[in-house]
Amino acid sequence: MRTLDYNLPDELYYSKEHEWVRLEGKAAVVGITDYAQKQLHEIVYIELPKRGSAIRQLQTLGTVESVKSVSDVFSPVSGEVVEVNAELAESPELLNQDPYGGGWIAKINLTDFKKDSQNLLSAKQYTELIKTLEE
Repeated sequence: MRTLDYNLPDELYYSKEHEWVRLEGKAAVVGITDYAQKQLHEIVYIELPKRGSAIRQLQTLGTVESVKSVSDVFSPVSGEVVEVNAELAESPELLNQDPYGGGWIAKINLTDFKKDSQNLLSAKQYTELIKTLEE
């Protein structure tokens, strides 16, 4: 069996749509996974969400444009967008270079993480999902 060559930190939660969530108190930092950025290839543009906007889980948070395609980014959690990574407007390649660090997309004040977490995956569960996609 082939091992997957993706960085999937254990402390994060993952969505089936290939976004990640890192809890920070009552807020969550979200971005796209290493798997997603590798599938997209070279990312050249990102449309960021608006600060202050209310967002529901699985609602479009923004779009990512690569040399290959344009893809929606879906919010893995519900809440209010309280911060966006403005650096991505100038340097969208951060999504490729550092998806879990400098490539974060938004910080969201959570509405009901307990409810949202029922639709999220652990790193192990997300790894299993990717394996089925690559078969």
